[in-house]
Amino acid sequence: MKKMLLATTAAALVATGALAGGHAKEVKLGIEFGFTGPIESLTGPMAAGAELAMKEATDSGKLLDGATVIGIRADSACIDNGVAVASAERLIAEGIHGLIGADCSGVTGAVLQNVAIPNGMVMISPSATSPGLSTMEDNGLFFRTSPSDAREGQVMAEILVERGIKSIALTYTNNDYGKGLADAIESSFKAVGGEVTIVAAHEDGKADYSAEVGALASAGGDLLVVAGYLDQGGAGIIRSALDAGAWDTFGLPGGMIGDNLPATIGPDLDGSFGQIAGSQGNGIDTFVAMAEAAGFDGSSPYTPEAYDAAALFMMAMQAANSTDPADYKDKILEVANAPGEKIYPGELAKAFELIKAGTDVDYVGASAVELIGPGESAGTYRMIEVKDGKNETVGFK
Repeated sequence: MKKMLLATTAAALVATGALAGGHAKEVKLGIEFGFTGPIESLTGPMAAGAELAMKEATDSGKLLDGATVIGIRADSACIDNGVAVASAERLIAEGIHGLIGADCSGVTGAVLQNVAIPNGMVMISPSATSPGLSTMEDNGLFFRTSPSDAREGQVMAEILVERGIKSIALTYTNNDYGKGLADAIESSFKAVGGEVTIVAAHEDGKADYSAEVGALASAGGDLLVVAGYLDQGGAGIIRSALDAGAWDTFGLPGGMIGDNLPATIGPDLDGSFGQIAGSQGNGIDTFVAMAEAAGFDGSSPYTPEAYDAAALFMMAMQAANSTDPADYKDKILEVANAPGEKIYPGELAKAFELIKAGTDVDYVGASAVELIGPGESAGTYRMIEVKDGKNETVGFK
């Protein structure tokens, strides 16, 4: 990718981020998630998670000598690049100092290339997992607190083998996220001796998936793995497969994990299983309790990662003593990783004090943050099985 010139107007807006002495009375963070579209049931808690970190920082009075942090929401629509890019441009015009998002992989890449890079804006996504984002030239502006789907493919292959699955049919939502995840699952399952009978795309938003299910069923397989979105095409594929009697158990990668899927499908989904990015330990336990007190579900998919994305922005700004992305972008890996004193949810005030004093911090957060390679999470996964109409955690990998 050729290096793009900074857009004059937007660059001027970004330049205002570093105020006199590096301090700011107001820090604006954009929150660009698919509040409409195929994962809309997940994005409310995700945004609430990010906003909880912002409130914690504001209430501490210790970020950049008393800055107030404001979150500005914008809709990515998850699978509509035009909507996502327009929303990101609006956020730039409103003077954001960092962008939490986007959420789905395709729109994240579009925003990165068309908005973030031309305007020198840092992005931290809590949920964009396409392996293609790992190699995209980003000028050091893109990070993510969720692991790549390359890792999820390996994890899913291990789970399938452990459950005695020898062959799968595989369908994926026809975009960057679905294709990247399907490739990772296919290659990883074949590498451990599994058979993939068919790999077929499906489109979101259709009323009838009988033709797609017919082709999948003709190929056969012990299990149908649905690398889709829980609020649209993925749910439609499962419902059609159940109606046709083709499969009664399904493999559910990350985009299919959420309370809305078992609520939509009903008891027929019991026994289906999968995985989603998630951790265990004091960090997530503390965050879930904080979220409950704030009135939302902190265990909802990618919600801990959203809190962590916001926290990393603010800690990096504190380390740089500036809200200018050009100043703080190189501090994100420093505050996220060892060495340093470990920082957990609810300890942002402590982190800001340590950073100001020149002490190294190692942000663990709610999702056991450890950024590797091009600034993405090393990642652990929560294994899920649907039992009695609910997603139950059955282990971690």
